Amino acid sequence: MELVLAADPMCSWCYGFGKEMELLLERRPEASLQIILGGLRAGATDVLDDAGKQFRLHHWVRVEEASGLPFNREGLLARQGFVYDTEPICRAVVAARILRPEANLLKVFRAFQHAFYVDALDTTDGVVLANVGISALTTLGHPTTAEEFLETWKRGSTIAEAANDFATARAMSVSSFPTLFVRKDARLARVGAGYAHVDALEQHLSALGF
Repeated sequence: MELVLAADPMCSWCYGFGKEMELLLERRPEASLQIILGGLRAGATDVLDDAGKQFRLHHWVRVEEASGLPFNREGLLARQGFVYDTEPICRAVVAARILRPEANLLKVFRAFQHAFYVDALDTTDGVVLANVGISALTTLGHPTTAEEFLETWKRGSTIAEAANDFATARAMSVSSFPTLFVRKDARLARVGAGYAHVDALEQHLSALGF
């Protein structure tokens, strides 16, 4: 069974959904997973102001209630001059995919999410992203260096590959993140859009014949 997940590391519902995806893959060890980076706010230039912080905190409370995952609210409120651009962190996941294609990309993806939502790191900074990326890959048994990661992250080909992911998500008619698909009869069937508990995912897959 091949699953395809369209998601963005700086989408709070995707953060909550990451835990459910890991549980699903534990239940379905035969399944493979492809992650398509969403580019939720790729290229955004507006600074996160107080209204933007409160808007996100409202969603964070809902995600925390649904998923039980922690959020660093103080870290968000303390941010000054932060531009909520999701392209750099999406590109960091792509860089990890390029460098170590054999690694468990979902765990890498979740490490970047943790860096933003819990550690309150600046996930638009290439050096920060490189350090998060090498830590995640090393933990998974696929070490690399910060220099190699940062160089890969900066490459034009990596920027282009991330942009291709964004275009692929749009071509798949993804209108919200996360959206999960399963490949069936050479086509992608939508399992669900938005946050869902692992039991609900199992029910949807069963209804599709899996």
